[in-house]
Amino acid sequence: MTKKEKAIELHDKRFNCCQAVACAFAEEIGVDEQILFKMGEGFGLGMGCMDGTCGALSGAIMLAGLKNSDGNTDTPATKASTYQLSKELFQKFKEKTGSTVCRELKGVDTGKILCSCPDCICAGVEIVEDVLKL
Repeated sequence: MTKKEKAIELHDKRFNCCQAVACAFAEEIGVDEQILFKMGEGFGLGMGCMDGTCGALSGAIMLAGLKNSDGNTDTPATKASTYQLSKELFQKFKEKTGSTVCRELKGVDTGKILCSCPDCICAGVEIVEDVLKL
């Protein structure tokens, strides 16, 4: 099963878009799926009920931190490189989907859907595989 298929299967089980992307990579990132599920729960509906960043992109960016951070709480040294990964994820997601904002992606104000949830999830998985090499 591909990561896209896994993520869509999770979404079909009622995981939100963030949870579907993040949890699809639980094994590769070395974090328990239930922890990723809990971390991603608040990012459903594009942060703030469709007003903010798409959950699929949020899940990808969560994975960037989990993969790249040195976890050093006294003198963190990886923030800049993690921010760079996040920026790259953000830009690639926007190129694939047309926006990073859930409300815009779903056409709430315009009636024009730019990208469905399953397609956003697939885009999230693609950028994780491309940028984070997971």
